[in-house]
Amino acid sequence: MLENLDPTLLARIQFAFTISFHILFPAFTIGLASWLAVLEWRWLKTGNQVYADVYRMWVKIFAVTFGMGVVSGVVMSFQFGTNWSRFSDAGGNILGPLLGYEVLTAFFLEASFLGVMLFGWNRVSPRMHFTATVIVAAGTLISAFWILSANSWMQTPQGFRVGQDGLLYPTNWLQVIFNPSFPYRFVHMVTAVYLTTAFTVAGIGAFYLWRQRHVQHARVMFGMAMIMAIFVAPMQLVVGDLHGLNTFKHQPAKVAAMEGLWETQRGAPLLLFGWPDQEEATTKYAIEIPKMSSLILTHDLDGEVKGLKEWPRDDRPPVALVFWTFRIMVGIGMLMIATGVIAIVLYLKKRLFDTRWFQYWCMALTPAGFIAVLAGWFVTEVGRQPWIVQGLLRTKDATSPVMGASIAISLAAFIIVYVFVFGAGSYYILKLIGKGPEDAEAAYSDHGVEKPLIVTELGGEKGEQHV
Repeated sequence: MLENLDPTLLARIQFAFTISFHILFPAFTIGLASWLAVLEWRWLKTGNQVYADVYRMWVKIFAVTFGMGVVSGVVMSFQFGTNWSRFSDAGGNILGPLLGYEVLTAFFLEASFLGVMLFGWNRVSPRMHFTATVIVAAGTLISAFWILSANSWMQTPQGFRVGQDGLLYPTNWLQVIFNPSFPYRFVHMVTAVYLTTAFTVAGIGAFYLWRQRHVQHARVMFGMAMIMAIFVAPMQLVVGDLHGLNTFKHQPAKVAAMEGLWETQRGAPLLLFGWPDQEEATTKYAIEIPKMSSLILTHDLDGEVKGLKEWPRDDRPPVALVFWTFRIMVGIGMLMIATGVIAIVLYLKKRLFDTRWFQYWCMALTPAGFIAVLAGWFVTEVGRQPWIVQGLLRTKDATSPVMGASIAISLAAFIIVYVFVFGAGSYYILKLIGKGPEDAEAAYSDHGVEKPLIVTELGGEKGEQHV
């Protein structure tokens, strides 16, 4: 039975499993590091103890999450040699240096100052500690830069040549790094991780407000998160549209799968819902808005949109998965925008911090960012199939010559170990959240900072709201 297992399918499942775990941690730590820098800046500027309390709580969560991200990233990278050796051989001349630059410029930077950030609160000056926090935050963004550059090159490769040995060699590193889809993908992803952090913080802040615990700290968390929802969520809609137009230009088959369109047509409708049938090459039970897809993708009501039948069956991605994950991502984005609009209304009514149903709403949306990031990643990676490097190397030709049984055993081992290791880490994070912020009075005494009047983000001394 084990001898008949498909090694390519199992290798894809294993990589999907490990990268789905891994991406959750950078999706949180990138945004969290930047938010911690803002918190510490606010503390240094205002002397407000609440900011220090919130920082010291969330920096512990950052430490655990960062550690789990490193562990899951190391495990994931080993698969390039074990399961994807042909891909590593063909693309290693390009992807190897890009991943090496990520280690040299980002990981070393983070590792050098992470210790100061985590353990230097009472051991270095406040400004030095703030500098360490900013450097770690910058390091997370630099790491995202290189990883997304490498992934974007696999989507829209340029700046290379194919050697006589069939391997890919770089000819222009600027073209490799700044390939056509990279700027859009980078901004889209960074905005997504900021929103992921914001809605996680908002959910925890809403929980404290609902339980009437750590109210001053919860107001800071909740208020700052709502600022992100108000301003960044609509911006993500614009960035996503630009990214979609770029994908329409360079990967039209992926866009056709996202839209569930099979026939090339002018005035193509936007399919809100439906069930794509890969075998029959049709989308059943479709609910559509006439001509809207052409308007969005071409800015012309009668613009032409290619359907999936333009490509041979073997060159079409798995349509149903791409179609539905795209809608999950967009749907969650709309919920985030709606949250920002509701927050503005409640703020104007001076009810932002004491509206119970809105607290429930934000608690329910706590995992929304993670779900949206995963859904978007599935759209990106599954929508590229059957190519591992678009137009150059097929996924089925990129795997290692190993038996399916070996991959199945390692996959089972990964699942068991991940459940225990990351289950323990998640449990500890929940314990930290349950405990809440600690008193930072001692920290102020050590730094010689006078304890100030407590104020809150979007709220004044007596609950008066101000910007």
